[in-house]
Amino acid sequence: MSAAVLSTAVADGDAGPAAGSSDQLDLLHARILVVDDNEANSELIRQILLDAGYRHVTTTRDAEDVPRRCTQEPPLDLLVLDLHMPGMSGFEVLAALRALLVPPTFLPVLALTADVTSSTRRRALSMGAHDFVTKPVDPAEVLLRVRNLLQAHLLQRDLEARVAERTHELEVARLETLQRLGLAAEYRDDYTNRHTARVGRTAGSIAAALGLDAGVVELIRLAAPLHDMGKVGIPDAVLLSSEPLSEERTAIMRSHVRIGAELLAGSSSPVLDLAAEIARFHHERWDGDGYLEGLSGEAIPLSARITTVADVFDALTHRRPYREAWSVQRSLAEMRRLRARVFDPAVLDAFLAVCPDAPRAR
Repeated sequence: MSAAVLSTAVADGDAGPAAGSSDQLDLLHARILVVDDNEANSELIRQILLDAGYRHVTTTRDAEDVPRRCTQEPPLDLLVLDLHMPGMSGFEVLAALRALLVPPTFLPVLALTADVTSSTRRRALSMGAHDFVTKPVDPAEVLLRVRNLLQAHLLQRDLEARVAERTHELEVARLETLQRLGLAAEYRDDYTNRHTARVGRTAGSIAAALGLDAGVVELIRLAAPLHDMGKVGIPDAVLLSSEPLSEERTAIMRSHVRIGAELLAGSSSPVLDLAAEIARFHHERWDGDGYLEGLSGEAIPLSARITTVADVFDALTHRRPYREAWSVQRSLAEMRRLRARVFDPAVLDAFLAVCPDAPRAR
């Protein structure tokens, strides 16, 4: 097709990306793949798009290679697909893509066909096509439909980005609120008001030393600071007592693990879900002599076993209402003595390996 004919086809300004529009640059940089077993047809469409200003248009006659190309990086923004091809048909390509492109991944498909029957269109639409161009193609129609699909794709992409950003902001705000509550609980019996942050950092270091997945390490780092959330429900007379607690007061003090678990339970947030687990089980002991449920060994969730080590070390090395801080050396010696009694041996060993001198608070 001559440049003159193409120029006439788009002269009204309605076929290509709208001149001066804010999304024009994004549309022109869209990555488009044209699939047709007839090289002349695919080259014609490619030339139509290039002459309209689109800069990343490729073609292929190999339909079997399309699923792989549609899952590569950088991702495609539009697939122009012939429905009737020898070997792997366009319908089979659509079926393969439907299995590969799991939502929210979205790839608009412009179907090419000489078959204008409603049954063909319904079949293609049901399998994932979004619009049609009838052969022989009309350049202006091609450009209009390409632009419309790309604009819809751009809008959806922007909407997904905004939703993801907003979701992240809400998650951060929710977590920060609960961390503040955790700090408020700790403030009552921690003069530095940094116990929660120190426990989180140490727990994350232990989790990493154990070889846990990076995502799990981060979850533990964020959840561990909330381990003593239940202290908000403990009376000052019990929490701040400098005297040995009576049996009744000991039971009240121990109830903070149940209170914390109840406060944190039922959230859709993975961080808060893990925090509820940690709050409930971080006073269990490896030998089964902990509370509230008396679990032992690996029956205690790993997240709680990790937090127990981090929590005890920090509690020993910092002043509490009922005693002065211990030295690092004395604290480590005591924790080694309690290996396989209070602490999971593997977790304690991981802590000692990454913190041989113990991390000091900052």
